[in-house]
Amino acid sequence: MKPLLTAYRVMANVVGVLLVVLVLIGLPLNEAHLLNESWFPVGSDAQETGDWISTYLGVAHGWLYMIFLLTAFLLSRRAQWPTGFTVVTLLCGTVPILSFWSERRATHRVRAAFPEVSPGSTTGTGTTTGAGV
Repeated sequence: MKPLLTAYRVMANVVGVLLVVLVLIGLPLNEAHLLNESWFPVGSDAQETGDWISTYLGVAHGWLYMIFLLTAFLLSRRAQWPTGFTVVTLLCGTVPILSFWSERRATHRVRAAFPEVSPGSTTGTGTTTGAGV
């Protein structure tokens, strides 16, 4: 369970960061000329940077979101989340900033249900403690 939770947490944060950069930086730089041509004219360095971010990070986010969906779904089945909790968790990867809240929410739920995955837990790591060791 711990490796699956770790994979989910990594993917949720990567997808969240990419989405924030894409939506709050890339798209505004790329599309601001539609609101006012003088802000970032087509072909300016800022508009070209926005175009690059929109194109490449957009594609990366799309592919990584699919991996996020898979890891979140697998975690939901292993942790036996209710359907509503699972759907909200899966959809939160599409809303900037919300994926970070969702990751914390899911992590707390898994750690409460499976104490062995909590930080500092030595259960199942192969370590032994006791007299004579």
